[in-house]
Amino acid sequence: MSDSDKLDQIRARIDGLDNQIQELINQRAAAAQEVAQIKLSEDKDAFFYRPEREAAILRTIKARNTGPMGSEEMARLFREIMSACLALELPMRVAFLGPAGTFTQAAALKHFGHSVETVPMHAIPDIFREVESGNAHYGVVPVENSTEGVINHTLDMFISSSLSICGEVMMRIHHHLLSQESDLASIKRVYSHQQSLAQCRLWLDRNLPHAEQITVGSNAEAARLAGKESGSAAIAGEMAAELYQLKGLARNIEDEPDNTTRFLVVGRQKASPSGEDKTTLMCATRNVAGGLSALLTPLAEHGISMSRIESRPSRQGNWDYLFFIDINGHRDNPTVQKAIAALENESRLLKVLGSYPNAVL
Repeated sequence: MSDSDKLDQIRARIDGLDNQIQELINQRAAAAQEVAQIKLSEDKDAFFYRPEREAAILRTIKARNTGPMGSEEMARLFREIMSACLALELPMRVAFLGPAGTFTQAAALKHFGHSVETVPMHAIPDIFREVESGNAHYGVVPVENSTEGVINHTLDMFISSSLSICGEVMMRIHHHLLSQESDLASIKRVYSHQQSLAQCRLWLDRNLPHAEQITVGSNAEAARLAGKESGSAAIAGEMAAELYQLKGLARNIEDEPDNTTRFLVVGRQKASPSGEDKTTLMCATRNVAGGLSALLTPLAEHGISMSRIESRPSRQGNWDYLFFIDINGHRDNPTVQKAIAALENESRLLKVLGSYPNAVL
């Protein structure tokens, strides 16, 4: 058999597999519609998105994958299938920190898939209000960066918001220098968000020491400005480059190669246990010596691992602070429940901001 004949046979087999895949996807979509009908018959305000179920499905897909396709890529394909099927049940609106082309929009699409409608907001408080009002089903907000630390605006919103954290997204952040110009010598000013300028400080000092650095509200806004002004460049990501049709003068200019931003998904629902979960708490110490130590002791006594702690002014008095704590486990877990109950006895204020699946993709 000639190589040409072998290729024809392989292509015929691929065509047959494509037909099977298409038929199975449509069967899955039909099953999703049946789920929607059952849910609506029980509750007209039912939640169709189940973060704990989707996380469990994606973990299973990665665990059972045998290749040659990588597990991450396989999970991303299923993420899009699940997104398209969910859109048949209920088209979802997801608010993000705009304008279009930001890393927050990329995080929203990574978490929910491309079959959702992403809605740009001007500021983080606007995202919370959009979800609280019911105009958006969910919101995606940045909460911390591995290089520059916590995003205070996000933490401050949880002080008064009734929304729950129902998911998280981890994104490797790659910054590119984008412009209409063809070389670095033409760049007189660089636009970007203050966090991105800080994350690329060493590269900028080394390669564009004489360029003016101008802070704007988002990387996407920076790309928009760079697309309009000669002699300008923006620090932004791939989405912004495509959206505003800019050239990449330099790629991956972040100072830390493992630069990662964590985003939170906020909504009006509470996520059920998925098997691998995290709980975020907001609490305040009593005004006594050793208050913080007393606050954390119940976690140690119940064997609960704490992965993060941040402090923020409470706005209720000078030198009065709130603590934001991430612990491993879901609040429905009996051990976690006991630890939270003990912690509540030691604190002046305690609020569970949400239990949610650990980031999968």
